[in-house]
Amino acid sequence: MVEALQRGDLASAPVTDAERVLLSFVELLTRHAWRTTADDVERLRSAGWNDEQIAEAVYIAALFAFFNRVADAFGLKDPGYRQMPPHERPAGPGPQAASER
Repeated sequence: MVEALQRGDLASAPVTDAERVLLSFVELLTRHAWRTTADDVERLRSAGWNDEQIAEAVYIAALFAFFNRVADAFGLKDPGYRQMPPHERPAGPGPQAASER
């Protein structure tokens, strides 16, 4: 699933129909937030998402957009955590790897 989503290939990602609708909505928010409509939200409700869950998805998408813009503004580089073996990834806040704690 992660690989398909990293490629932006939502069609082949092994997710439920409800998750596919939600991920499509999040993509719309990420790329063209000003184009969202009441119909988009109604599609989410029809797929089984409640208003609290929809709001949570909006908040998370907005936070990621914020973090990405801050990182871009300061020229921060991807630390490459996804390429690290799990035992070398940071376990929590701070730059230390789990093996250093």
